[in-house]
Amino acid sequence: MLDTYWSDHCRHTTFLTKIEDVTFGENTAPVQRAWETYLTTRKNLGREDKPITLMDIALIGMRELKKSGELDNLEVSEEVNAASIVVPVEISNSSFLGDLGDLAVQSSSKTEEWLVMFKNETHNHPTEIEPFGGAATCLGGCIRDPLSGRSYVYQAMRVTGAGNPLTPFSETLPGKLPQKKICQVAAKGYSSYGNQIGLATGQVAEVYHPGYVAKRLEIGAVVAAAPRSQVFRGSPAPGDVILLIGGRTGRDGVGGATGSSKEHTDTALENSAEVQKGDAPTERKIQRLFRNPELTRKIKICNDFGAGGVSVAIGEIAPSLEINLDAVSKKYDGLDGTELAISESQERMAVCVDPSEIDFFIAEADKENLECKHVANVTDSGRLVMTWRGKTIVDLSRAFLDTNGVQQSAKIHVAAVSNRQAHRTSSSAHFSQLTAHLSSLSLCSQKGLGEIFDGSVGAGTVLWPFGGDRQLTPPDAMVAKLPLLEGDTDVCTYMSWGFDPEISSWSPFHGAVYAVTESVCKAVAAGALLSDIRLTLQEYFPKLGNDPSRWGMPFAALLGAYQAQHSLRLAAIGGKDSMSGSFNELDVPPTLVSFALAPGKASLALSPEFKNQDLLFP
Repeated sequence: MLDTYWSDHCRHTTFLTKIEDVTFGENTAPVQRAWETYLTTRKNLGREDKPITLMDIALIGMRELKKSGELDNLEVSEEVNAASIVVPVEISNSSFLGDLGDLAVQSSSKTEEWLVMFKNETHNHPTEIEPFGGAATCLGGCIRDPLSGRSYVYQAMRVTGAGNPLTPFSETLPGKLPQKKICQVAAKGYSSYGNQIGLATGQVAEVYHPGYVAKRLEIGAVVAAAPRSQVFRGSPAPGDVILLIGGRTGRDGVGGATGSSKEHTDTALENSAEVQKGDAPTERKIQRLFRNPELTRKIKICNDFGAGGVSVAIGEIAPSLEINLDAVSKKYDGLDGTELAISESQERMAVCVDPSEIDFFIAEADKENLECKHVANVTDSGRLVMTWRGKTIVDLSRAFLDTNGVQQSAKIHVAAVSNRQAHRTSSSAHFSQLTAHLSSLSLCSQKGLGEIFDGSVGAGTVLWPFGGDRQLTPPDAMVAKLPLLEGDTDVCTYMSWGFDPEISSWSPFHGAVYAVTESVCKAVAAGALLSDIRLTLQEYFPKLGNDPSRWGMPFAALLGAYQAQHSLRLAAIGGKDSMSGSFNELDVPPTLVSFALAPGKASLALSPEFKNQDLLFP
């Protein structure tokens, strides 16, 4: 349980490692300037007594803009499963008056505060070893986070990275699945889950780089929303109870959190049991349940069951807990206490409520054909206790558990950046470069991939995944209206992404600057206001070990992302990290993907295809 609870996936141990020494190679002046800007900002924020970590660099932009008042719509709470902003939403309602012979329409409007939540997550390791289930539960895992915030998830995006899928099967490395197999089956897994749960996929993109043969990149990102009045943020108190709502527990996912934090090995394909098994219909039922405002207002805290299972999902809710593992519903008999404690069977929610609400929650869950079990109590002992078959099998001091183990330390060296100054070449060389570029995988049409996914679910999609007369032009961002149950609104959300593995391989710093800038430019090009954009980042790097130069890659990338945020006066208010992209001697390219989200008006959304050929060719 400690191995799970303290895993890099659950506790960001790499990002929380203390940075003790930083050196720079040649041609790294921009990185050094960003480093000085970061140190100055830390001083201005009064954080000089805090350790310098990758996490601190990742969050410094948000802290800077919060202090200056430029981040005034950020929702702040103890529940941080998803990025959340407050958005005013004007809602219009129309009603008919009179009889059939004399109809009149009466219109009214009101403005409500809504919470818009968004989250990105990778399932790189699971998708590498079991493509269908790994990609399916990537989307399921993305949905769980804002869903635990009691918001309704209404649009998804998928960004993936692969080696060349045209590589012959004979060239597949031992201990690996063929790239074509991973690409095709993973796409089916993600789309299958989205189609079953009823979620519109607004944008699908795949980038190609030989480094992703080391381990696939599988990112899902989702957008969700709910009226702010329907979300209560409370704190646990002794005597409160923890209810487990949703699917039953099996062995699937046992060891997933720790497995995803490790580098890929020749025997990794033998551990497919680490991959969670998707159950989209059950998660859809939880979505419906959490649209009941009477129920959601009674939830003090909610946590989803992902990495770590019961030990983390329930263990994080309160400082003192007694968990009865015998009360956890099982998919089948034969599970022992360890499996019940760390299984990552995922379509489950843990909610903290007053004990007087137990019968109400059981009855409301039953209406959606969901199981609801009382599995834990909040105490004041300062300990996390688990019992199984009448015996205490876990009894840990909470103070010890919250240390997350010994904080590690690392030295950083930002490697020299090669000079990419353009050289004069002949026109024939330019032509050959152009033809090579146009024939590269990075520019291939991805319509066949995108058409596996459904962008129409929910009737809220504003920009179709492919536009134009022949439906061949992808938009710069995905746009969807907020999911109202009654009335209509012009309010929508814009979401875009940015990343180029070639630039990031040359310089992680420049790659991150490009990623943030590209995601922001795409959102603005689609109709979003620059000042309304909020970011969330996805980091994915090789296993770092004790090599200062390898540590320098995420260090430089995060400084690049901060430099772009600082210059644009925008902030990343969420993100996810993964440091397991290595296989023997192979490493994934330094990867920092930026997602930009902004609320806006659907009537102002812009798509890039030509609208009238007569205006272009009179």
